[in-house]
Amino acid sequence: MKRIIQTAGFVLVSFLGLLALSARAGGAELNLLLVTVDTLRPDRLSCYSPKHLETPRIDALAAKGVLFERAFAHDPITLASHANILLGMTSLAHGVSENSLSIVAPDYLTLAELLKDRGYATGAFVSAFPLDSRFGLNQGFDVYDDSYPAKPTSQGLFSERPAEKTITAALEWLSDKKGPWFCWIHLWDPHAPYAAPEPYASRFMDKPYAGEVAYVDAELGRLLDELGRKGMIGQTVIVLTADHGESLGEHGEMTHGYFAYNSTLWVPLVIAAPGAKAARVKDDVSHVDIFPTVCDLLAVDKPSSLHGDSLAPFLKGKTRKTRPIYFESLDAYLNRGWAPVRGVIENGKKYIESPIPELYDLESDFGEEKNLAAAENLSPYKKRLREVMDLGASPLLAQAGRQTTDRETKERLRSLGYAASRAAQTKATYGPEDDLKTLLPFEQKTDLASQLQKQGRLAESVRLLEDVIKERKDFGKAYDQLFEIYRSQGLLDDGLQVLERAFTANPGNYLIVSGYGIALVKNGMDRKGAEILEKALGLYDRDATAWNSLGVAYGKTGDFEKARAAFSRALALAPDDALFNDNVGSFHVTVALKTKNPEAARESIGYFEKAIAADSSLAPAYNGLGGALRILGRNDEAIKNWEKAVELDPSFAFAAYNLAVAYLEKGDKAKALENCQKYLLIRGRSITAEERKEINALIQKIKG
Repeated sequence: MKRIIQTAGFVLVSFLGLLALSARAGGAELNLLLVTVDTLRPDRLSCYSPKHLETPRIDALAAKGVLFERAFAHDPITLASHANILLGMTSLAHGVSENSLSIVAPDYLTLAELLKDRGYATGAFVSAFPLDSRFGLNQGFDVYDDSYPAKPTSQGLFSERPAEKTITAALEWLSDKKGPWFCWIHLWDPHAPYAAPEPYASRFMDKPYAGEVAYVDAELGRLLDELGRKGMIGQTVIVLTADHGESLGEHGEMTHGYFAYNSTLWVPLVIAAPGAKAARVKDDVSHVDIFPTVCDLLAVDKPSSLHGDSLAPFLKGKTRKTRPIYFESLDAYLNRGWAPVRGVIENGKKYIESPIPELYDLESDFGEEKNLAAAENLSPYKKRLREVMDLGASPLLAQAGRQTTDRETKERLRSLGYAASRAAQTKATYGPEDDLKTLLPFEQKTDLASQLQKQGRLAESVRLLEDVIKERKDFGKAYDQLFEIYRSQGLLDDGLQVLERAFTANPGNYLIVSGYGIALVKNGMDRKGAEILEKALGLYDRDATAWNSLGVAYGKTGDFEKARAAFSRALALAPDDALFNDNVGSFHVTVALKTKNPEAARESIGYFEKAIAADSSLAPAYNGLGGALRILGRNDEAIKNWEKAVELDPSFAFAAYNLAVAYLEKGDKAKALENCQKYLLIRGRSITAEERKEINALIQKIKG
């Protein structure tokens, strides 16, 4: 039985007696379709505002259901918001407040687990890395499809797949469902960088964000049309929302995850259900209200741990008692050591607690342009925020502040994000110098430096970044960008010196320390990289990427036992990661070659196959599998895998070299020579003297 953590003070009111909605339509149990669109502003949907573009398919859904005009996220960031939705509680209880280091603990009951226990088929189809299964939201799903490419595109920060592919995968899963099902579909497309496919890119050339929204609208129309053709619409509760919005320059923020203004906390929310009355609701509602609403609509008993109240009365044309809405923006606090941002929305007022506090009247100033904090007594608002936070906190949170020798408790707290999850050193108190509003000019300078870099104005970009670092030695983003500029110009040593400066100035910041270690390993400085990564993992030890890099470093330095241990930790945290499995496979091939033990090559095959299963476009995995098969004497199979590697990545020089050697051994000199020439073409001017000597020797052997 899943342990449900009780949260004091949240007494749920049951509206089942008020509902005329039936959990059965035509005698069948209702299905649940949850669609979350990443980074979607309500005012870019024409059912909310006609100013920017037409979104006819979402409009049609809203016209049949209930549109909530004032729905709010509790966090302006992807993983935390989805945890709030699927757990029905805020991070005050579950501890997930950022994207990079948090993991949803198995202690908590997810919506998928609740419905699965009641006979529902459960499937999730997510579109980007922040919702990777390693972060724990896969709990309760029969299928958790996070099959985006292993590596991000050249433009993107995260690996992702487009709405078309995610929806197609979901429709394939739904195609044979007979009994009740819960399907969650997450679409990433409106997230930066904004690069919609044609014809939307051309139609919205001057408004690329709007182009992404228009594309998503069309793809959602395809999804709804197909469900209609299958006769499922009349049997399905549909919930459409976003994880958060997008600032698009408002309040000086270009994207999201920094401030907690309505530009990123205000989200669309549409609920359509059989028997529901179409309506528009002006009451304040939030993400944690979705879970209890689903319970009411599907006639499922609500867990006592939920923070929200059901919205089901609104679907019958009734109302409900309003509740305070807690919100936060803690990514910069946890990962950069800056002041936390927390607040509460209640009775038309929004209080933002930070070293420079803010208060807004949302009835007259929804855009938050006039800060009333200086003219009002803030004591009642501060008190109310503390009350809301105390009511929402998990009992385990209180334990996090106490010293304990109980190993089990420490591990539970660690998994909840309350222990060893802060990437940066935090302070006992914060002053105006730590306020995000004070730090915004530095954030904007780094963004400007990035734009200058893209324009080729590198000297100006470097000067800006050095100015930021001079004033704020804890500004990790500036160091990272400066490193990338030097690296891109072939000045790797200068770039690594930048990261060493960052490490020296911020030895307690996990992201800075681990970033330096990972960069060292990527660039062949394995011994020092391992040393730095050990320091990083002493600060926080649940980052699969850092363990993977440490495994690579130890493998390359010949410390095979430490490499095995590090890779084991990486795969324990992210067992299905394509790149990690490829690296472990390559490690075993290295061991096989160094120790002349073919069993290590045999062991590598499973890892390569798992990597390929996770990402069939990952050329290095085919190359590595070819190497393992070659060691085992399965040469024809090896050649097939190397050919596949070159097919997937025509610039893969080493796969071409492997093919040249293999074809020469088969006696096919024409193909051997062809691959030698391909290798030389790929390497071009970057070829080293030693590599040229080796390839020339091979060519002479072929010709001889």
